[in-house]
Amino acid sequence: MEAYCVSCKDKREITEAEPTFTKQAVPATRGKCGVCGTKLFRMGRTPAHDGLTPPEVVSKKSKKAAPRRSGNLVIVESPAKAKTIGRYLGKGYKVKASMGHVRDLLRSQLSVDVDNNYQPKYRVPNERRDTIKELKADVARAKQVYLATDLDREGEAIAWHLMEATELEPERAKRVKFDEITPDAIKAAFEKSTDLDMNLVNAQQARRILDRLVGYSLSPLLWAKVRGRLSAGRVQSVAVRLIVEREREIDNFNPVEYWSLAAMLDKLPEAGKFKPFLARLRRVGDKRVGLEKDVPLSSETEVKPILADLENASWKVDKVKRGERQRRPSAPFTTSTLQQEASRKLNFTTRRTMAIAQQLYEGIDVGTGEPVGLITYMRTDSVSISKQAQGEAKDYVVKRFGKGFVPETPPTYKTKAKSAQEAHEAIRPTSVLRDPAAIKEHLSRDQFRLYQLVWQRFLASQMSNAVYDTLQVDVLASSKEDYTFRASGSHIKFQGFLIVYEEAVDEDAKKVDDDADTGAIPPLDEQEKLALNKLMPEQHFTQPPPRYTEASLVRALEEYGIGRPSTYAPIISTVQNRGYVTREDKRLYPTETGTVVNDLLVDHFANIVDLGFTANMEGELDKVASGQREWQPLIHEFYKPFSTQIEVAREKMPKVSAEPEKIGRDCPKCGHDLIMRYGRYGKFIGCSDFPNCRHIEPWLEKIGVNCPNCKGEIVERRTKKNRVFYGCANYPECEWNSWKKPLVKPCPNCSGMLIIRNQQEAQCQSCENRYPLAQLNLEKTA
Repeated sequence: MEAYCVSCKDKREITEAEPTFTKQAVPATRGKCGVCGTKLFRMGRTPAHDGLTPPEVVSKKSKKAAPRRSGNLVIVESPAKAKTIGRYLGKGYKVKASMGHVRDLLRSQLSVDVDNNYQPKYRVPNERRDTIKELKADVARAKQVYLATDLDREGEAIAWHLMEATELEPERAKRVKFDEITPDAIKAAFEKSTDLDMNLVNAQQARRILDRLVGYSLSPLLWAKVRGRLSAGRVQSVAVRLIVEREREIDNFNPVEYWSLAAMLDKLPEAGKFKPFLARLRRVGDKRVGLEKDVPLSSETEVKPILADLENASWKVDKVKRGERQRRPSAPFTTSTLQQEASRKLNFTTRRTMAIAQQLYEGIDVGTGEPVGLITYMRTDSVSISKQAQGEAKDYVVKRFGKGFVPETPPTYKTKAKSAQEAHEAIRPTSVLRDPAAIKEHLSRDQFRLYQLVWQRFLASQMSNAVYDTLQVDVLASSKEDYTFRASGSHIKFQGFLIVYEEAVDEDAKKVDDDADTGAIPPLDEQEKLALNKLMPEQHFTQPPPRYTEASLVRALEEYGIGRPSTYAPIISTVQNRGYVTREDKRLYPTETGTVVNDLLVDHFANIVDLGFTANMEGELDKVASGQREWQPLIHEFYKPFSTQIEVAREKMPKVSAEPEKIGRDCPKCGHDLIMRYGRYGKFIGCSDFPNCRHIEPWLEKIGVNCPNCKGEIVERRTKKNRVFYGCANYPECEWNSWKKPLVKPCPNCSGMLIIRNQQEAQCQSCENRYPLAQLNLEKTA
């Protein structure tokens, strides 16, 4: 047997050969070089190994050095939130921002395996990969990781996606939830950290998968049957249906004529001392007067005999009723009521309201040198208030207005929303002691107005009722018939909460005139005689139901149980962005495209766009969130019949086309109407006489900013590769352009143009100063 000798540098015969085994029980032979005596070793089994017992193999465990971990890592969604929380936690905590969602379903495919129990396929978007890389490194070094995302289902899902994307083990992860970003709330939340609630995660995941299944199934169908680049959604399509059906109610409405009759009366014998007062006709004999009542007064023919009879009537006071009425303050804001009131009082869109509320929640520097959260979490359907906040409000009211302005017991409210979760507090200021007027100079105009609205509404909700003295006078006019007229009036006896706040009048609320105030009433006694000053007949026509505003649509969605606090604003923004609905003078109008798409969906997918079905699905998702049912069977129960409907619709749904939307200008080449067209790169303007006339114009999406060179409009444009950039509408005369989006808000330093530099900062093009985006008001107009 030979082996290689390192001294001789050649193969040599092994002398004094001895069979052996390695530690891993591999047979080998050791010996010496027959020429120089150097030790030799050769692997392999020989006959000499027969009968020998190999050693027991001891498994060698690969011991990978455990990373040295120390400190606490906190992950939130936004940099503003990270900055505020980091200041409250102090040393020993590193706070990082995930910049919102970190994983989602792939856009290029369905990303839901319908044959494998609806398993989703997630990926980290390209724009989030650097963020995840940094977070992953931070997670690997941290001893404990706190996931402090928002406290709703979406926040719970973001926390779970963070764990998955950063490969964070459950034993090192803790979930932290808080209603407000204040030192006490943050401290209490970290002391009560919990594990991730997978029921909430699954509920959000089920919603996302359901929406994906509906959208990615219906949208290609609409491309084939109507036109390309259309889309449909599970909840958004229901909102479009509400708007379309309301428009049809208006179109099909037939006004009904009716009349009212009032009398202007004088007090006798002091007719000149007091102003005449107004009384409305309520009864003719024992019959009630009014539309859909015993005496509808539906035409002038019915009114004339009454007028003739009343000219000769004797008038006297029949009854005088004095009383007291109390008016209770409105409950503190929920997401829905905040959006509605901000629309009515501030003319804010739902999207604008939520964007500004987010800024107030995450924290703003109000003169302390560091940001502070001004309001509690703004996505809630609860009207409950913590005892601590109630106590602080009571002390503030007593100190400022007196003991009479607080009720004996703290007020409680009950939400009117269907399927409300009431898991959190209502929207309120984090401290009622932070008076809006005191911090106004540190807030933008919109931030101040919305904060003031929240502050006033909350403070008023904790105050005493307003008290009114009421007066109701029935006047009897006797002639051939007895006619009863009524005058009503009231005045404030005690302001109560009205000293702080009064809810805006709903512009769509039905007005009831029977007991409405008729104005000032002089002192009157029963059986006192009166003189007729004049009769005031008035013709009316019933009105169609009003078109939805964003506020009234939110209220309707809430009443039907469709959507949840976090979804109202996205629903309304989506239906407008898709071109199914337009907003004019606060009212929502369906477009021709929206009407065509709605009709197709109603005809072939009636259950999908059914109000009851959609509301019931929300209830089922709530059951998933509470752990009462599993999410995969829920999706299967929906998808199995839905997929059959899709196949049937592919065969039976007719091809239709929406009427082209006219621009309102004539073609400069041939004089035909210019219309909106849709191409590979989105909307453009074309001639309606195509292909005879091929005139086209780009669709210029104005962003509300003037060009710094020529003061023309800056518009959004797209390259041939569909990349967005911004340029002057006067091109080619003016060649100003930018890849970065200009902002409406000018530079606070030099009033120059601000552009979005990155996800965190804006930069001035003139002085080059940089500003955090979180501190800038980016909303342009309502």
